[in-house]
Amino acid sequence: MTSDQPQVRGVQGSDHKRGCVGPFHEWSVELPPRSREPVGVAMGTETRREDRMSDIVVVGAGIVGASVAYHLAGRGVPVTLVERGAGPAGGVTGESFGWVSGVGSGSPGGARDLREYVLADYRRLGDELPGLAGVVRRSGSLNWGGGPVDLEVRVGAGQVRVGRDEIADLEPNLRNPPDQAVHLPDDLGVDAPAMTRALVDAARARGATVLYGTGVTSLRMSGGRVDGVLTSAGFHAAESVVLAAGTDVARLCASLPVDLPVAASPATLVRVSAPPGLVRTIVVRPDFEVREVREGELLLPLSHEGGRVGASEQAAYGALRRLRDAFRGSGGGSGGGSGSGECGLLGYRVVRRPIPACGPLVGYATRDRSVYVAVMHSGVTFAPTVGRLVADELVTCRAVPELRRCRVRGV
Repeated sequence: MTSDQPQVRGVQGSDHKRGCVGPFHEWSVELPPRSREPVGVAMGTETRREDRMSDIVVVGAGIVGASVAYHLAGRGVPVTLVERGAGPAGGVTGESFGWVSGVGSGSPGGARDLREYVLADYRRLGDELPGLAGVVRRSGSLNWGGGPVDLEVRVGAGQVRVGRDEIADLEPNLRNPPDQAVHLPDDLGVDAPAMTRALVDAARARGATVLYGTGVTSLRMSGGRVDGVLTSAGFHAAESVVLAAGTDVARLCASLPVDLPVAASPATLVRVSAPPGLVRTIVVRPDFEVREVREGELLLPLSHEGGRVGASEQAAYGALRRLRDAFRGSGGGSGGGSGSGECGLLGYRVVRRPIPACGPLVGYATRDRSVYVAVMHSGVTFAPTVGRLVADELVTCRAVPELRRCRVRGV
């Protein structure tokens, strides 16, 4: 571990404390363990003791839930990851642009606090997980999407103002490089589905149980607290339930006296075939964004003004036309380039991103600590950091200061 990476609090290894009671006190108050009363499982008219109870059930095998399960399993916590789909990253994670930056001055709420750790946490996972070559690319970003670059505005740490010649060196296939742009050389492009699969596989190798095709229908209350989840495959008992199911989190918490303002914001991800190396960085233009996710495949995200999905196929082909107009060797305009062949539409998909009103929501949703939520945008950006911090809180029973502005209000 390098010196600039975040340090994990608490004792390393199998150090799970068996639960805590009482309100979640901020900062560093050590709380006594909660009793280990047997949890009853309804079986018709009978109730039997559950012989194998997971300490924690994590709902949702997107990148956030996978990261939470991975970090908990690494701390020796018995954890079960449940997912309604046939595999991981079947929801919004599977259609993520995957641009990870340590810079984000406009980030709401606790997102700004978390962002300073994200690049270091991705480097840490690169050391911990085998086979991430190509999954996490340090391609850097090239941004002139905010309009003309003001020479009087000072760029921040990790940002470099570049001119036309430097832009042409970074993106040699651009037809008309702008006069100026901002280059962030440390920005990452992450293949979010592949990253999620790696986290789930590593969590399973660390002892986690992973259940696919297991949709959670509701939380189950017993004795005034949540004691597990009801699923399409039956009941799963738990001391604590971590909800990392994106836009479903608010629905699952509907029976709890808590307000979770999470909007479902539609977005389309367009996939395009392209000559390898046509786009070399994460390009952020006024009219579109694009990056290479793997050799020969580009991603272009489209937002929806006013929340309207609109004619997605028409929008996808419009994005393809703009790409062809912008890059040589993509099949548009005139003139040659280093690439060969043309860009073609592979497909597109509309998803609904979870957008909490005031930034990431990470923390307990009940005072008895039976339900914990982790919902944010962008999950791909924050998942490694949030997974580490959530595991730290659940294991040590101490609040971590990095999450102080991410808390659920009223809890």
